[in-house]
Order: sequence, then structure tokens, then C-alpha cells
Amino acid sequence: MRKISDTIARLAKLRGLQNAHPTSFAPADRLSTLGKFGSNPGALLARYYLPADLPNAAPLVVVLHGCTQSPAGYDHHSGWSQLADEAGFALLYPEQQRANNPNLCFNWFLPADTARERGEVSSIRQMIETMVIAHGLDRKRVFVTGLSAGGAMAAAMLAAYPEVFAGGGIIAGLPFGCATTVPEAFDRMRGHGGPPEQDLQRLLRKASKHNGPWPRISIWQGSADHTVASGNAGSIAAQWRGVHKLDTAPTHSTSERGRSRQVWADEAGEAKIEINMIAGMGHGTPIGNGLGTAGPYMLDVGISSTREIARFWGLGDAEYSSVSARSRSATPRGETTPSTFHLRAASGEPAKARPAEPARIELQGSQAGAVKKVIEGALRAAGLMR
Repeated sequence: MRKISDTIARLAKLRGLQNAHPTSFAPADRLSTLGKFGSNPGALLARYYLPADLPNAAPLVVVLHGCTQSPAGYDHHSGWSQLADEAGFALLYPEQQRANNPNLCFNWFLPADTARERGEVSSIRQMIETMVIAHGLDRKRVFVTGLSAGGAMAAAMLAAYPEVFAGGGIIAGLPFGCATTVPEAFDRMRGHGGPPEQDLQRLLRKASKHNGPWPRISIWQGSADHTVASGNAGSIAAQWRGVHKLDTAPTHSTSERGRSRQVWADEAGEAKIEINMIAGMGHGTPIGNGLGTAGPYMLDVGISSTREIARFWGLGDAEYSSVSARSRSATPRGETTPSTFHLRAASGEPAKARPAEPARIELQGSQAGAVKKVIEGALRAAGLMR
């Protein structure tokens, strides 16, 4: 038998080796922190990413993580920042805090957090405005996507502020306004009850005074999802068909390699709503084809919803991706139960790796004060800050 001292020494050596690589199994954090962005009534945090050669007047994609997830983890597994580098757009990652929800779920079903100019949706709107002003982004090309609770909150953002968004991507989410309490939220997730189509459409119209044009909507769902019933995908499409004045039947449907797709197009033939159903897929974001990496609720099914959603919006397609660096600005920029909706506390957060490179918003001294004044003045003028 080995002496106890030898055993202790070996254990100590092993522990030292483990501590020497504390982030070996943690995703790299490519995101920077957005500090002040208004009154922040929803008490959220914010992260962002800017490609090094971001073009002037670039698009902005807002990405909402699911419960138990973090912005850095979701970015790493989904591949959004990788695609941003390829196609030239900025990313904003609102981040939930445990003080608001113990399981880091966005409060997608609470009226206090989903009504226009209130709570979490108002905070996210302020973040968007700050990013647009600080980095000269294109107001006409702002998009929002999310998974699970983040997908449902993306639906809330699209309903509360339709004039802000050119498009949305809702993954394993639910229609806006379908629940207002925790019991209702769980019922809707299981596919029980819920407002009829006409009521869903009325809820959307009442959420703002907007009269159009309306954002195009890409919906993604797994047919074997036991957390959010697949019928919710059809309810989301039904909610948005009303404002887009589209027929109940899809314009065309396709089925290929386990993905069935229904598309509703307007009279001009432009796709306004799509449902992508992935055969046999459970609860999570579909990834694949070299973009992103598999992880909890990030499911490698051989198709990248990240790339396909961007393509549906008109981002990252062959024409846009082929924009050469020479034509861009040369200025640097710097799932307890298997549910991402469960409300019981979960432990553990991804460790942070090296910080992202500084972006232009990271200014100092009088320059920072001047930029802050400009941003706050713009937020007040837009009615987003008092």
C-alpha cells in the first residue's frame, strides 16, 4: 500500500494540474460589457460583440438566452459572433439576473416585464438605442432572436416594439400574451389552453400603436420537444398572420433532411413568416454545418438555425457575405428537470475566459462623459429615459 503522504502528494499534484487550466472546459467569452444604457427598469445586464472590421451603418442582432444560460455560453454554442465576423453585423446580448428570476429566465409571461415601456422589454429597448447611437448602427436593420424563455421574450419584444425590428427569430418559444401567471405559463408550454387565434392577433395589435410595416418572423421548433409543445409554433405564426394579412394556408411547403418548412408570403412573393419543424429534435437551438458547437440545449442536428435565420432576414447570404473588407470601414471596433423554463434555482455559471477586445464605446475621461451625454440625451428625446 502506498503511504498516506504519497497519496496526498499525488492528489495535490492532480489538483494543481486541474487549477492550472480552470477554463479548459468553459466557452471562450468573446463579449464585452455594455455599462449605462438608460434607466433600466427591468434591472438587466447587457453584453455585446462588434467584429473588428464592422462596416458603417451595420445591422444589429439582439440575442436572448434561455433559462440557466449565459450570453457568453449561448454565443459560443450558437455561433452568432462567428457569423457576425463573416457577414458584418453587431450583436447585443441582454442578460437576466438571479434577483429577477432565480433560474435566469427572462420573465416572458409577466405583464410588468412585457408591456411597452415597462420592465425588461423597456430595458432591452434602451440597450438597443444605446448600441445604435454609440456605434452608428442601422436602425432599419435591427433583429431579435432567442431560445425558449428567450424566444418567448423575443416574441414580446416584437409585439411591444414592432417599429424597431425588421425581423425576429423565435426558437422553441411561445406567442406573445398567451400567459400572464406561472401556472398559465406551464400550461401553455405543455400545449394546454391558450387564447384562440383571433385573441392572439388582438393581443398583438393592442401591444403598440404601430400600423406597419411589420417584422418578418422565422419560427423554429423540434417535433420531439417535451418542454415547449410543438403546437406553439403554429400559434406564433397564427398571431402574426393577422397583421401581415396572410391566408391561413401557407404559400408553399417543403420537406428535406428532417426539416419541414412552411412559408407564408405576401402578394409580392416576399416571405413574411416561416415555420421550421425539425423531426425528432428535442428542446433546444438547432446547430450544425460548422457553425457553433453542441452543448446543453444546443443540439447538433446538421442545420444551423443561426445561419438560416440570418439568411431569412437577408443577413449573411451570399451577396451580403461577399462584401469585401475593402468596401467596409477600416476603423476598428473594438435545462432538476430538462426544461429551460423551469423556475427552480439552478447552480453553476460558465467561467469567464479572456475578455473581449475593447470596443469604441470603452472611452475614458472627458471623451466618455461627452459620449454619455449624447446617448442619454438621445434616450430622453426618444422617451426611453427620464
